Amino acid sequence: MEPIRETMKRVVNAPDFAARYNDARKEVLEHPGVQSFLEEHADEINKEIVDKGMVKLYEFIEQSHDCNKCPNLGGCINYLKGFEPNLVLQRGSIGIEYTKCRLKTDHDNKRHASSMIHSMYMPKEVMQATLSGFEPDDSRMEAFSAVVSYLDQATGPDNLPEKGLFLYGKFGVGKSFLLSAMANELAEMNVKTVLVFVPEFMREMKQAIGDHTLQEKIDYVKKADVLMLDDIGAEAMSSWTRDEVLGTILHYRMAERLPTFMTSNFSYSELQHHLTYSQRGEKEDLKAARVMERIRALTNPVRLDGRNRRN
Repeated sequence: MEPIRETMKRVVNAPDFAARYNDARKEVLEHPGVQSFLEEHADEINKEIVDKGMVKLYEFIEQSHDCNKCPNLGGCINYLKGFEPNLVLQRGSIGIEYTKCRLKTDHDNKRHASSMIHSMYMPKEVMQATLSGFEPDDSRMEAFSAVVSYLDQATGPDNLPEKGLFLYGKFGVGKSFLLSAMANELAEMNVKTVLVFVPEFMREMKQAIGDHTLQEKIDYVKKADVLMLDDIGAEAMSSWTRDEVLGTILHYRMAERLPTFMTSNFSYSELQHHLTYSQRGEKEDLKAARVMERIRALTNPVRLDGRNRRN
């Protein structure tokens, strides 16, 4: 049997192998990334170092750079998915280091942003809302401008305007969408936001009495860095949910000056009327006025008009 060294020597010395090697070498040395690397290290690299590093150089050129050969992160062709190769000179030898690519960075940033938002009973499609997906026509421009103005003033978790917005208007005009888009923008600033669909939250609070988690859940919501209460006024309000749940949350946030946002089908005056009457038909003007005082202290009212976009 022919020794392996002799076999390798015969293969390497074969005319067709030499031709293929020369073609591959030419392809490698003509690659813009390789040329840039060799020019940068012209004083440190000679032909011998290049020849010894040819395998690494070929590994470099056959991969994607700046995601130019990858349709998306899942379709990444690189040896390490989500990482791109960079040529380096290490102790007189050519090597490769891998750094996170653009698609991987974007993916990780989005995952981090989504972790900054805690949604309680909000629809998944609403949670994916973006400001670019909101159509600010004439009837919706005031609300859109108010949201953009708030975001312009916010620079991070330690610098947020204290007073939030009370977006009100008819069904399906985009109040929840705009609120969620705002939460996603704040998440990009590392601001933690809790979004709560109020009718479902109030139902759960009644159940929480039985499993002894009421105070824990109220504390979590009331202490959120930014709180967004969606569809306030759509719940069947009782004296207890108005005073002990909603009132407690709003009082704490008013005292601590924590940014709070709300959406409703009701204006301030209409919401006060809703809060005045309990499920049993009792009229409680003073208690409703107390809750509304906190809402007015926490928010600025902005009307959102337009057609019903759910139809």
